[in-house]
Amino acid sequence: MDTPDGFFPYNEYRPHQREMLEFAASVAREGGIGMIDAPTGSGKSSVVASLLSERKGRKIVIAVRTVSQLSTFVRELALIKKKRPELKTVYLVGKKSICPLGGEGDIYRRCEGVKTFSSALMRERAERGALIPIKDPFIIQQIRKMDREHPLICPYFIASRQFVPGDTGGLKMVASAGVRSKADKVLADPVPPRDLGTFSGDICPYEMVMHAAKNADVIILNYYHLFDREIREQLYAHLNVEDKDVMLLIDEAHNCGDVIQSVESVSLAQKDLEQATRELLGLKRLHKGAEAIRHVLPRLSEFMAGLANSSEAEDWFDPGIFDRSIVRGSLWKDMSDIVDELMGLAETIRDKNQKAGEFRETAIERMTVFMYRLTESAHNPAYLTVYKKNEEGIILEVRNIDPSAPLSEICSTHACCIMISGTLSPVDSFRKLYFNDAKIATLTLPNSFPKENRLICCATDITTAYSLRQNRENTDRIVHYITAFASLKKNRAIYFPSYQILESYVALASPHISRRKIYVEPRDAAGAGAALNEFLSLPARGESGIMFAVCGGKWSEGLDYRGEMLSGAMVVGLPLAPFTRVRKMIIEYFRHKYGEEGEFLCYTLPAINRALQALGRVLRTPEDRGVLVFGERRFLEKRVNSALPAWIVDEMLECDYQKFHEVLTRWK
Repeated sequence: MDTPDGFFPYNEYRPHQREMLEFAASVAREGGIGMIDAPTGSGKSSVVASLLSERKGRKIVIAVRTVSQLSTFVRELALIKKKRPELKTVYLVGKKSICPLGGEGDIYRRCEGVKTFSSALMRERAERGALIPIKDPFIIQQIRKMDREHPLICPYFIASRQFVPGDTGGLKMVASAGVRSKADKVLADPVPPRDLGTFSGDICPYEMVMHAAKNADVIILNYYHLFDREIREQLYAHLNVEDKDVMLLIDEAHNCGDVIQSVESVSLAQKDLEQATRELLGLKRLHKGAEAIRHVLPRLSEFMAGLANSSEAEDWFDPGIFDRSIVRGSLWKDMSDIVDELMGLAETIRDKNQKAGEFRETAIERMTVFMYRLTESAHNPAYLTVYKKNEEGIILEVRNIDPSAPLSEICSTHACCIMISGTLSPVDSFRKLYFNDAKIATLTLPNSFPKENRLICCATDITTAYSLRQNRENTDRIVHYITAFASLKKNRAIYFPSYQILESYVALASPHISRRKIYVEPRDAAGAGAALNEFLSLPARGESGIMFAVCGGKWSEGLDYRGEMLSGAMVVGLPLAPFTRVRKMIIEYFRHKYGEEGEFLCYTLPAINRALQALGRVLRTPEDRGVLVFGERRFLEKRVNSALPAWIVDEMLECDYQKFHEVLTRWK
């Protein structure tokens, strides 16, 4: 019988690592769901050894959120393959990052369209004897003549297909020899994501890895491949497996809720209505219901215009009033009839655009999805109807506020599911948030890194609580904490609850920070990556800087700041979401579901996790030294403090400003 030891690729286990692997193996063996909260350095990626030991011919799917996490498992499995060379592994990344075909519009829609046209052309030529399409002179000529900005065929897909005699006569389209050969090489020796395009050459890289996935024992993929039902079902159909044939390992599991809520939520903007009006004019002759739908749009516009008078940037809207406003005066009795008509329209316009080589998502399609989801979720309290105001106008949204139902379905229908994270703390709270009262196995590990390499402080005399945001004495003390922390040598990061608070304290603290370059996370993503890379490169040049960023922002999660890239982090404030009417409704929903604990689960727990994620950028290896500062007295309140990892609570020094200054001086 196989054991995790047989797949463990290292000479010795880290502290508590074997306990973690045995826990995962037990869950995998018995089926069900297991949640592991294990700090950085615990060796969480080796949990895959436990699944391999209990595989019994089933596929293992590892779901990750970022490319860096994907690379971690690629490295782990490469080490395992040295011990077990028969192991076949592959990873799937989104088409957007690897598609070599140019052109405008949505990448997935463009792919679907050009594959349809290419398949029709290849089959027509195959019936005339051209069994290897990419060698057919006629197809080669069509490729040379095609408009690269508006492609109707894909030379990479064509090079990935050939024809063979079918089992019952006729011809069958199969993977080309090039795809099969390169897929085998990828399975034997995985190619780094950055080299995938070069390695695939003239064939489609996505077709290559998808073909490899059919024969793979382990598949690493992005969250959306798993959490989006349509994508998952298409993938599993291609692999010829069912959920019950797949063992799941979900990395960075504290992110599951946010990603599922994103997948389950849909929106509709005012600009979509203007575009929809133009699209409907071109459909009069193709679809008899186009004109009737066109008369519904002014009522949608009127409803949105009425919301524009609100003083709130975000608020709830009544789906019942919305329903009556749209149906009133139309040709339909209720909203479901309008949705049925929209679905027919959406199909007509999609077919029309594909034939013209136009692969952008249309406003009619967006409106169809929105209206369908609104009618489906109108009586489901796990969804809220919300509107937002920005510079472009009103945006309506059907927002998922409780991911437990879809997440429970995904995890429970698979052979087993292991969820791992360095900040799944407290694990019982995440268990309840994700799976309600279902029986879930949980494990929490202590921090195995040397205590002497870290200093953990919590301020007793500052807060960003709304009631004291305008208090001059409190504000001055926060600035003192920031400048004292920034005086430490090496790279330091200071995180805030929001961009507004960040920008306020950057203005107040910057004049007091000398001889250090300051980097401020921009609200816009443009240029954020280059600025971050410059900051992280300073230590290698013998320099250092101060980074001001936002908890839960672009510079706080999913990034590995190893070595001297980051030697300290401070979180100023408890990063709670703004307390709006929508937030109040969410809290009321969770209170109804969980009682008093409901507010903590939906409001306080995510804030604590954002803070822990930000601070977790510092100590990435046992050799790293760093200072972690909770710049907020609310972290000492019983309910918040009890939710922090035990090792943080045990080591935390409570400091007023004077003591904080003394402690930092000694640390230097």
